[in-house]
Amino acid sequence: MWFRRDLRLQDNPALQAALDAGHVPVPVYIHAPHEEGDWAPGGASNTWLHRSLAALDTDLRARGSSLVLRQGDSQAQLQQLIEQTGAVAVYWNRKYEPATQPRDAKIKRELREQGIEAESHNGSLMFEPWDVATQQGGPYKVFTPFWRNALTRLQLPAPTRLPDRLPAHSASGESLDTLGLAPSIPWDRQFWDHWQPGEAGAHEALTVFIDGALNGYREQRDLPDRVGTSLLSPHLHFGEITPWQIARRLQGERSASRDADIDGYIRELGWREFSYHLLHHFPQTPDHNLNPRFDQFQWATPDPAALQAWQQGRTGIPIVDAGLRELWATGYMHNRVRMIVASYLCKHMRQHWREGARWFWDTLVDADLANNTMGWQWVAGTGADAAPYFRIFNPVTQSQKFDPQARYITRWVPELEALPLKARFAPWQSPQLLAELAPGYPALPLVDLSEGRDAALAAYRHTGGA
Repeated sequence: MWFRRDLRLQDNPALQAALDAGHVPVPVYIHAPHEEGDWAPGGASNTWLHRSLAALDTDLRARGSSLVLRQGDSQAQLQQLIEQTGAVAVYWNRKYEPATQPRDAKIKRELREQGIEAESHNGSLMFEPWDVATQQGGPYKVFTPFWRNALTRLQLPAPTRLPDRLPAHSASGESLDTLGLAPSIPWDRQFWDHWQPGEAGAHEALTVFIDGALNGYREQRDLPDRVGTSLLSPHLHFGEITPWQIARRLQGERSASRDADIDGYIRELGWREFSYHLLHHFPQTPDHNLNPRFDQFQWATPDPAALQAWQQGRTGIPIVDAGLRELWATGYMHNRVRMIVASYLCKHMRQHWREGARWFWDTLVDADLANNTMGWQWVAGTGADAAPYFRIFNPVTQSQKFDPQARYITRWVPELEALPLKARFAPWQSPQLLAELAPGYPALPLVDLSEGRDAALAAYRHTGGA
């Protein structure tokens, strides 16, 4: 049983299929970042993975089995295990990234040529990326018709129950520490005040969401000063929980007062499905604009110093700085703030969206190639169902609307706490107060909002925009 991003035991289609076929599963995880192409997992993903693998091994040992860890070439490691154990079959759940799909197809083909049974399953999506198509048989580029079609075919699978005991095996592997996933300098120490990687942590997070933030979710999901979202995205990415498990639990919570919030959340799961649909059909998009018109767009000259100031939360725009500091401290950023932060980089600073996508990829514990790509291209105006490029977030009005008491800003940019409330949204407009009460904060924005907006619109017109 080749585990990848399905780090759970319950409701695991590949594992269940192996057990149903009467096999003795040898659970294995192969660390092969070199096979991920240009998008090998970043530091935050790896530190989560370290803890998630440890949790999976603990769960397996509680049932009498254990997780075999290997690293190197996936096909070679599988071949070694087949020879060492006399295995007659290899089971896994599919991945959908452009680099790993052809690798997996090659492994399946070569195993079958040897007479080894090779089976792959859908262990992470409610719909396979190729299952939902337009009337012409092509892919969707707009979410609403995609989701309308998808909902007509939505069938939540019945839960499966894993046996309390799994057969023991004698296969050997490496220790978790040899994979080098955890940082030698514990820069991630603060993360674990907020997260519990692993299957148990995922279901605990779902219970906390149902008991709390689900109530009023549609209105409160945009408010970064409170826990108004599910915080399930890293658990979903690593397959510690599935979208259909979440949807099943939510369906059981339906009531007149909760239906709108439940439907709103399931729609957000639909956006995740849409991102995988896009990545499958447009595999070039992690690095290239989906809309080719933007290939001619005049991005600003790369500015490493400005990019570093953005990364460090030193732009002088409080809501932007708060988001980037939250990211560094927790491995996470509130979704509404992600849009504001990304818009400032792509539009006011006019730095290429790939710069932001790479930073998020390395620093988010929920870094997911499909979601990350769709999100950045959406904000930049270059992707599917994108916000038009000329729609430019004003970070001041956004923070006033969604963080009206500046609680989120103050939490992550505490040096502004001494300023009057109004000044915390745009402190450069009160230069004397800023100099007196928060002298360490940038006196001016990295890019002036009006000037940045005008330059962005001029560049857009140059590409033939309205």
